[in-house]
Amino acid sequence: MGRPTVKNARPAGASRRDFFKRGGAAVALAAVPLLPAQARRPGDAPEASMFQHGVASGDPLSDRVILWTRITAAADATVVVRYVVATDPGLRHVVRRGRVRTDADVDHTVKVDVDGLRPGTSYYYRFQVARLLRDKGDRGRDRGDDDGDGDDRWASGDHDRRGGTPRELSPIGRTRTLPVGRTARLRIAVASCSSLAHGYFNAYRRIAERADLDLVVHLGDYLYEYATGQYGNLRAYEPATEIVTLSDYRTRHAQYKRDPDLQELHRQHPMVAIWDDHEITNDAWRDGAENHTEGAEGQWPGRVAMGLKAYYEWMPVRVVDPDNLRKNNRSFQLGDLVELVMLEERLNARSRQLGTINVGGSSGFVQQGPYLDPARELLGSEQERWLASRLRTSEARWKLVGQGVMFAQLKLQPGANAAGGGFFLNPDQWDGYQPARDRIFEIFKGNASAAPVDNVVVLTGDIHSSWAADLTQDPNNPDTANGGYDPVTGTGSQAVEFVATSITSPGVDDPTGQTAGFLRLVNPHFKYIDLNRRGYMLLDVDANRVVCEWWYVDTVAMPSKLETFGVAMQVQSGSRRVAPSGQSLPRPTAPPLAP
Repeated sequence: MGRPTVKNARPAGASRRDFFKRGGAAVALAAVPLLPAQARRPGDAPEASMFQHGVASGDPLSDRVILWTRITAAADATVVVRYVVATDPGLRHVVRRGRVRTDADVDHTVKVDVDGLRPGTSYYYRFQVARLLRDKGDRGRDRGDDDGDGDDRWASGDHDRRGGTPRELSPIGRTRTLPVGRTARLRIAVASCSSLAHGYFNAYRRIAERADLDLVVHLGDYLYEYATGQYGNLRAYEPATEIVTLSDYRTRHAQYKRDPDLQELHRQHPMVAIWDDHEITNDAWRDGAENHTEGAEGQWPGRVAMGLKAYYEWMPVRVVDPDNLRKNNRSFQLGDLVELVMLEERLNARSRQLGTINVGGSSGFVQQGPYLDPARELLGSEQERWLASRLRTSEARWKLVGQGVMFAQLKLQPGANAAGGGFFLNPDQWDGYQPARDRIFEIFKGNASAAPVDNVVVLTGDIHSSWAADLTQDPNNPDTANGGYDPVTGTGSQAVEFVATSITSPGVDDPTGQTAGFLRLVNPHFKYIDLNRRGYMLLDVDANRVVCEWWYVDTVAMPSKLETFGVAMQVQSGSRRVAPSGQSLPRPTAPPLAP
């Protein structure tokens, strides 16, 4: 989302796109001094550790989960890594174990897809450096599989000292498989947009501390590509330049994975993640990006290939299609309660974003000319068909759709569709692809050959602020008999959308809520807007409703343990509309966090 107004070594720190500023709402970010990139804390792994980047898990299924770590070793080393998975934090009741090799070809990262697990179960795991292989003879003698010697002493805390060589242990991680069958309740945290240059990841630490979560969903902009001081100046980047090469992308991933708060989130919870644009570069589309200069910054296909290679190395996610790494859409079945559908909206099919016009000092666009071209795509026809199939055939009570950019209309001037739709703000989100969005609405509404799809909840990141919306094709048209919308009763709404604020990335300076109030007046389908605060969303799901809570940290300018409850909104089963809710209660019992 967005771009710096000026790209230089140390700008004043303005928001990149400032899409609200284009609409007349002033954005002001306080200048802050440049501080060290990482502030070490008590309990952090020593800098000499071979496990400086922690452990992580992700893409859980009912019988398996990906476990991840990274070994800090010499560039020419091949490392044999052992792992165990147990049902207890002390790793005494081991259920799976094995060993794998890693080397410089994958930046010494380790990804193991551990199967044979029980559904709906919390597990604990740890890695151990078993051997460092430096010559071809050693590499040939090591088979890279379980040695079958039955020696699990190291799992419960002992170092294996065969031959007098200590074997280094990783931190203990905690993960959880997905449930099957009847599922009464789920708790899911939702995060997005973590600009390291804009502050500390306090919200990640608060998520990590919630022992009763089933899953963390990350909706993109996990990292940012900019140079130090180019967009935010609170923490310096590694490398200091914009990331363009494979080495650059790997280095930036490594820096993020050394952050202690992000490490703790990954250590305690499995994550399902999609990318947005900044994992490669700003405002990416199929054949380029706003923040890519062809030639000077390489060829676009090559830059994407390098960014995705690093992404798949450093993230605990499965490769969907080895022949097309840009294809990242996938779904997850959480018992009979939730099907989580994750969309790819940047690299595989998206048409180039269109331009804006200036009206009365505000930059935006109207739905006319090329904006109404049905050939322009955001998901692409293959993914649209896949999404329709997943939504129409799912037997889950709730269909959660995780995706990158706001689906609901966002306007500076109201207008019904018949009158041109009004004046829109941001051509990078679904507003810039209205024919494609109309096709998704047709899936929600159903037709002669397909029934309507009920209980769809769209989960969105990207916009660095908090929103809850009824999803309707024509929000400024009061004629509900002809496709319009009644903001009082919610009639005409086909689904709902909850938008997560950012972990650190800057929003809009709106302390009195005046800008939010204006936007709600123009856009009556929005039921909650907060433009100021950083944090995350917490979903509490049962058969009757999905409650979405926004939780906010007090600051990102320094490490802090404080968070506050913002507001809770909900959608009742079958209602298709947002309504106020009370705060949900934590589970009375939860598996212990990893020690």
